[in-house]
Amino acid sequence: MQKTTRNTTSLAVLVLMLAPALSHAVDTVSTNVAPLAPTVKPAPAPLQPFPAVKADEYKEVDVWGRIRTGYAIPDIDNELVSKHVKWYSTRPDYIARTSARASRYLFHVVQELEKRNMPTELALLPIIESAFNPQAYSKANAAGMWQFVPGTGKDFNLKQNMFKDERRGVLASTDAALTYLQRLYSMFGDWPLALAAYNWGEGNVQRAIKKNQALGKPTDYESLYEHMPAETREYVPKLQAVKNIIANPAQYHVSLPVIDNSPYFTAIDKTSDIDLTIAAQLAELSVEEFKALNPQFNRPVITGGEQTKILLPQENAEKFHLNLAQWGRSLSTWTTHKITGAKDSIASLASRFGTTPEVIRQANNIPASTRLKAGSTILVPKISTSVQSDIAEHVVDNAVMAFEAERAGRRGGRAEKQTNAQRLKGKVAELKTRVSARNAKAAANESSRYKRRGG
Repeated sequence: MQKTTRNTTSLAVLVLMLAPALSHAVDTVSTNVAPLAPTVKPAPAPLQPFPAVKADEYKEVDVWGRIRTGYAIPDIDNELVSKHVKWYSTRPDYIARTSARASRYLFHVVQELEKRNMPTELALLPIIESAFNPQAYSKANAAGMWQFVPGTGKDFNLKQNMFKDERRGVLASTDAALTYLQRLYSMFGDWPLALAAYNWGEGNVQRAIKKNQALGKPTDYESLYEHMPAETREYVPKLQAVKNIIANPAQYHVSLPVIDNSPYFTAIDKTSDIDLTIAAQLAELSVEEFKALNPQFNRPVITGGEQTKILLPQENAEKFHLNLAQWGRSLSTWTTHKITGAKDSIASLASRFGTTPEVIRQANNIPASTRLKAGSTILVPKISTSVQSDIAEHVVDNAVMAFEAERAGRRGGRAEKQTNAQRLKGKVAELKTRVSARNAKAAANESSRYKRRGG
């Protein structure tokens, strides 16, 4: 267990050597210190902002080293930790894939943790939550690398509409997750309990604490195991396992890919609506890589006001600006259309806007064998490339889409009705033929009986 402390002696030396260039102290790591916070109330004093650090003051070889120096959550050591250490350390392919995804986001997360004076091992939490996959989506409707459910996302002002889901956005979701964790730490005065609340909900943790208090039992994380669901019981042990491996990968025969201790991306302003594919083209990135940095956008066009940002690697951001200046064409090929009634079928809309039903379904994530209800707003291609207006912000914020199963006989419109009519006509003709044949047979039998009777 480690805790960050201020090294005043080093500061004095640095100030004498480099003054007045340096204006902030260097944070170093000290071992053999008391735990970070008590496991029971009262809550600790508010977290203070992490002092700004200049590049020439502090430089680790890679982000993993930077994370190690900021470990500050008390260690736990039990069978669950050993179980998960074994699981992670025996899956090098999993660690490699997760590290490759994390390489895009980890520097930013660590930097934001340091600004808030928070333990840097919290940067490893997305490994537990989503394996650093911002497109991850759970059965409980949790989304993004921090796995916010819709309600909690709204509590932390993460926009969720037809065009974007900020639970998946790198900047917005990281800011929300760290704010939430800070709030939970202030509530419980203990990082393991704060993490349990992040996974299980603060109300559940509070009730578990009250149960143990009523029984005269301790209220630390491990003492609450009996009240926790399995996922929460193993949540902190999983983080501890990853923390142990990152602290000493050689001990567990793990090879960590190097992740540079420098920004992977930069944020640029979006000046107008722009197709996602055009944005990727201007940045000279694959669509897959562009989506990895901008996973919050749900539709093929990026909408939104001045606050909407696009993340790009630094080199590609420069290419984006250069290519944009020479583009000279419309940046967006999409607009919106509001469904007014049953006449707005997918097939009729495709015909009206010069495309195919498949394109409309794909652009709007419309399931097969469904039709749109009246009041739905969908994306359609711009009929004229001269149309330059952006999709209005109130449309972006309020657009909804509702489906219903296609009704029998309406799936193919007039052609389907004609086919059904022909099918019915054929069945009627077939029935008449059968009746005629039956009548003819009956008449023949009657004639035969008449002859036998000598008529």
